[in-house]
Amino acid sequence: MNICIFSIGTQGDVRPFVALGVGLQAKGHRVCIATGKSCEALVRDSGLDYAPLTADFLEVMARDPEVLQRGLNPLALLKTARRELKAMSADWPEQAMSAARGASLLMGNGMVAALASALAERFDIPMVETHLQPVSPCPDIPPMMLPPPQRPRPGVINQGLYHACRVLTWQMMAPAYAAVREQLKLPPLPWYGPFYRRKLPHRVLYGFSPSLIPPSPHWPENVKVAGNWFLDEGERWQPPLALSEFLAAGPKPVYVGFGSMLGGDAQRLSDIWRQALRNTGQRGIFATGWGGLTAVDDAQIFCLSAAPHDWLFPRVAAAVHHGGAGTTAAAAKAGVPSVVMPFFGDQPFWAWRLASLGAAPAAVTRKTLSVDSATEALRYALTAPCQDKAAELGQRIRAEDGVDEAIAQLQRWQLLPGMPDFQLAGSAA
Repeated sequence: MNICIFSIGTQGDVRPFVALGVGLQAKGHRVCIATGKSCEALVRDSGLDYAPLTADFLEVMARDPEVLQRGLNPLALLKTARRELKAMSADWPEQAMSAARGASLLMGNGMVAALASALAERFDIPMVETHLQPVSPCPDIPPMMLPPPQRPRPGVINQGLYHACRVLTWQMMAPAYAAVREQLKLPPLPWYGPFYRRKLPHRVLYGFSPSLIPPSPHWPENVKVAGNWFLDEGERWQPPLALSEFLAAGPKPVYVGFGSMLGGDAQRLSDIWRQALRNTGQRGIFATGWGGLTAVDDAQIFCLSAAPHDWLFPRVAAAVHHGGAGTTAAAAKAGVPSVVMPFFGDQPFWAWRLASLGAAPAAVTRKTLSVDSATEALRYALTAPCQDKAAELGQRIRAEDGVDEAIAQLQRWQLLPGMPDFQLAGSAA
């Protein structure tokens, strides 16, 4: 059958769905990924069909680097996000209809879950909403949009905050989707969004590890956690000779890299983390990515643009990163401690979760980062207790197969062939 998956953002937001698509295609299905132009090569190189969606987040970050700093404050981000999403969405109805032509199943992630849902409503196609972080209201998991609490909140307050975050998120997306639904000849949605009066069966499938976040027992049957969707590239990747020689020349280094995060302070961050490595007697690997770090001239630090995390992380002593869902999962799977310096969005949530599990120190704050705070965090990550907790977490995650479990769940929902009848229970999510 034909399956169309919608996901936008940076490569960390799209890569898991490429992994899921590869798994689905191996089962005989044809998969198209609808996403931004910056991820086209990733999709096509993995053997999947690609469909364009106007969604260049790298351009937004390059044009306005401080959008990342505002991203740690949902209220401050609201105005910018509303404007950018409305501009991006102008072509979405036409692009989405083209991408989904002939599809028997739609999957929509994050900000474009409502786009897939609108198509499903307009053309009567089954649809599954997906996320890489928990967004379903519950009393026991703190909302990932808000700063993590210092201590557990009362359940009723926690659940109320989820509903407030839902309305806030919808207010960010509402101008974009008002126009989308009008072009698709669908009725407008209420001010509080599509969350409480759904007409179609609504299924939510999460692509994060239950070892990182155990599923809430308060979630209904239509909400399931499959596990991480890893696109393993390490077996095919050939490292540069200089990198292999650097790794062989001494003890495991510390990885420092912030992926696609841009912030206008790359030189300051590079200087601080370079000195923190010196203070702890560690060698390092700097991944300069899209500009989150600058290359340094230091015999104890190897600089590269990027490398597959599943190849590199098992070869390092710890990983300093931004806390994106994909990078967090890759470090956890490798069994190495993290030091997380959040830039944006859900990254403080993942930093909090790794620290709660003992596999990382408390998050360091980018804006106030100093050599002393970076050094202290790195020293904690290199302690035996933190190393042991990270190794235990890695063993549990490596025993999971999120792609296979996701496919099995789609079969249980009777959206793919291969499972006995399953009656969907519940509809709230």
